[in-house]
Amino acid sequence: MKAVLLAVWDYKSVFAKEELLTDSDEDRATRRARRKECHLRSANRMLEALKTNSGIYVKIGQHVAAVQLLPQEWTSTMRPLQDQCFPTPIEKINEMLVNDLGTRLDDLFIDIDPVPIGVASLAQVHRATDRETGKRVAIKVQHPDLQEFAKVDMKTVNFAIALVKRIFPDFEFSWLGEEMNVMLPLEMDFRHEASNSRRARGNFKHLEGKTSVYFPEILWAERRCMVMEFIEGARVDDLAYLKDHNIDRNQVSQELSRIFSQMVYMDGYFHADPHHGNLLIRSKAKGSKSPYNFDICLLDHGQYFDVPDDLRVNYARFWLSLIQRTSESTTAERKKYAKLVGNIDDDMYPILESAITGRINMSDAGNEHDSMAGSRPSSLLDEKHMDDKEIAKLRAAVMERDGLIVSIFELLRTVPRRLLMILKLSDLQRSLDQSLATTHGQSRIFLIVARYCADAVWRDDLIRIRQAWRRTGFTLNLVSNFVSAFWSHAYWSMTLGVAEWGMDVRARIVKMGLWIHGLQQGGLAKAREQAAGLH
Repeated sequence: MKAVLLAVWDYKSVFAKEELLTDSDEDRATRRARRKECHLRSANRMLEALKTNSGIYVKIGQHVAAVQLLPQEWTSTMRPLQDQCFPTPIEKINEMLVNDLGTRLDDLFIDIDPVPIGVASLAQVHRATDRETGKRVAIKVQHPDLQEFAKVDMKTVNFAIALVKRIFPDFEFSWLGEEMNVMLPLEMDFRHEASNSRRARGNFKHLEGKTSVYFPEILWAERRCMVMEFIEGARVDDLAYLKDHNIDRNQVSQELSRIFSQMVYMDGYFHADPHHGNLLIRSKAKGSKSPYNFDICLLDHGQYFDVPDDLRVNYARFWLSLIQRTSESTTAERKKYAKLVGNIDDDMYPILESAITGRINMSDAGNEHDSMAGSRPSSLLDEKHMDDKEIAKLRAAVMERDGLIVSIFELLRTVPRRLLMILKLSDLQRSLDQSLATTHGQSRIFLIVARYCADAVWRDDLIRIRQAWRRTGFTLNLVSNFVSAFWSHAYWSMTLGVAEWGMDVRARIVKMGLWIHGLQQGGLAKAREQAAGLH
C-alpha cells in the first residue's frame, strides 16, 4: 500500500503543477518530461513492492508489462518480473504434497532434479522420471504459501485499485482487478489447466499434418500438482538453437501466427497468457506429423478465453478493413467495426488502431501534422517505413493530443476484457517476429492473420446463408448474397496468396544476401551465422 499511496501523491503533485503550464512548445515539452519522470518513479516503486511481496503481486506486474496501451515507462519497468521469480525449496514442496495427496515426490518419481528448470509467479517445474511408467516428466507444483495468502492479497489489491479510482476517477484499473478475481482462482487449480490443454489439443486434431503445434501429454493433475510429458527443446526465439538444428526462423514466426490465429478466429478459444517462456521449439520428434522440421510446444494452459461469435467475426472483419487501402469507405468501415467490437467512438479510434497494429495512427492527431501524412502507411500491407526522426515526431504529436492519458484509461474501461487479451496476443506475435530477426517483414504476419480472418468471415457468411435458406427457401437475394460472399473470399485468397508469395521470395533473397555477406567476412561458419540472424 505504501508504494500505491506514494504513486498517487506523486501523480497528484505532477498534475497540480501542470495547471500552471501553458500550451506553448516549451511547456508541452516540460509536461511530457515531468509525466515520463513520474511514470518511471512510480513504476520503480511498484516494481520493488511487487518483488518483495511476490506471489500474485508478481503476476499482476506481468499483466501490466503486457498491456501495450499503458505508458512505456510502466511496461518496460515491469517486464523483468517475467523472469524474476524465486523458487520454493524442495522440502516445502514435499510438505505440501503430503498434506494434499498423502505422498512425497520420492514415492512417485525417481531422478528428481531439486533445482527447478522453470520458476513462475504461481508455480515451478522440476524434471524427474515417473516411477510407474519410466517416462521423463515435468512436475509442475504450486508455491505452497500461495494458497494461504491468496485471499488476503486479492482483497489488498482490490482495495488499492478502488483507492486509486476514488482519487483519480479517470484512471481506470478496475479491469486489472476483475481479471485477477476471475482468472487467479482458476490458475491456482491445475485440474482446470489440464482441462484447457485437452480442449485446445482437440481443437487442433483436424489439423494434423498441417500444423507444427504440439501440446505436451498430461499424465495426471491435482489441484496443486500436475505431471506432464517432459519436452526437450529451447525457447522459440533462441536463434542459436534454430541455427544448430537447421530451423528456418521465418517459418517459425509464420507458424506461430497461424497457431494463434487459428485459436482466435476459427476456434474462438485462445491461450490468454502467451509469452516467450510458454513457447518451446524442438526438432521434429519421432512420430510427429508437423509439416516442417520442427515442433512448437505450447505450455502453461492456465488461462484461456472463449470468444463470442459476434466479437470473433466482427473483429475479423475489422482486421480485413485495416488490410485495405485507406479511403473514406474503409475508414468508415474500420470505425464501424471498432464500435461493434469495443464500443469505441471516433475520438478513441486512433488509439485502438495503434494498439492493434503496433503502428501510430495519426488520422486525428491534428491538422498541423498533415504534412507528414505521406510518411505513414495507408494499410497494413504498406511496407513504407519511417526513419527514427519521423517516428519521434509522430509519437510526440500523438502525445500532444488533449486528454490522451484519460482517453487511454477510458479505452481500457470500455474495451471488453477478451479484446484486451487478443491485443496482448497480437503484441506477442509482433514481439516474437522481431526477436526472431525475420527477413520477411512484419507485414508477413499481418497477411497470415488476414487469411484466417477471411476464412472466419467466409464461414460466418455460409452459416447465415444456410439459416436464411431454412427460413425463406430459395430466393434471388440469397443467391446474390452467396455470390457476393464467395467473390469476397476468392478475392482475399488470391490477393493474400500473391502477397505472401512475393514476401517469401523477398525474404529468401534477403537471407541469401546475408549468407553471401557472411561468407565474405569469415567463410562458411560466418555465413551460417549471418543467415541465421545471429549478427
